[in-house]
Amino acid sequence: MKTLTIVRHAKSSWKNPGLGDRERPLNKRGERDAPIMGSRIAEAGIRPSLIVSSPAVRAWTTARIVARELTYPLEFLQREDELYLASVNDILDVIIAQDSGFNSLMIVGHNPGFTDFANYLSPGLTSNLPTAGVVSVDFDRDDWNLRDRPKTELILYDFPKNVR
Repeated sequence: MKTLTIVRHAKSSWKNPGLGDRERPLNKRGERDAPIMGSRIAEAGIRPSLIVSSPAVRAWTTARIVARELTYPLEFLQREDELYLASVNDILDVIIAQDSGFNSLMIVGHNPGFTDFANYLSPGLTSNLPTAGVVSVDFDRDDWNLRDRPKTELILYDFPKNVR
């Protein structure tokens, strides 16, 4: 059994127009929402054995905040360039490349690819994965090859404005 969790980066700032897209930080709402979502992931019992993030500042910061809430060792966080503005196929490539010894994987990245990928995992789930939104699924496999769309069981779909 494998667990795959995808997290869209928290809300980013557009305050400084001179910053390149990769350098944009989280805004105040993003800084507030990321730890809340990390706590909700922990409450759901999700414990990733590997967290891989886009290298963009907003995604990397989100990954670090969520990792802290999960008591995941920050030194084990990994950056993966292919997750920056990734398509479904790019996301699949990153996931397939992970060691099958990891049973719970979390990836942190961007829209529109993460909304498309959420619907790839759970068809019809959402028209938009909100910032700091989380989708987690279980599936019965020994490896991370999801190209043949194995049957998945949705274990968590949550986002900051979701009334609980």
